[in-house]
Amino acid sequence: MPNRVVALRSTMCYTLRVTRTIPQRELRNDNARVIDAVVSGERFVITRNGLAVAELVPVQTDRPKFVPKSELLALAVRGPRLDFERFRDDLDRALNQRL
Repeated sequence: MPNRVVALRSTMCYTLRVTRTIPQRELRNDNARVIDAVVSGERFVITRNGLAVAELVPVQTDRPKFVPKSELLALAVRGPRLDFERFRDDLDRALNQRL
């Protein structure tokens, strides 16, 4: 059978990493191997007695941790304008203020 090009969408799900589920015992016994896998991008759900209790995921270092004030102000200027009275009326209709 000749090599066929398959549509990107039909194969995309196979290129994404799948979260693996491992018991707490495996994490304890194979800690170095599991941490190496996390460093390489794998994600784990840790279980205890068959119940999921934690997620072990790589830290996102590419995301900025600080947004400069000037950038926030620029976003606020370009953002949508709110009619605060209408916003308050919407909140009052949606929430029970008598709690």
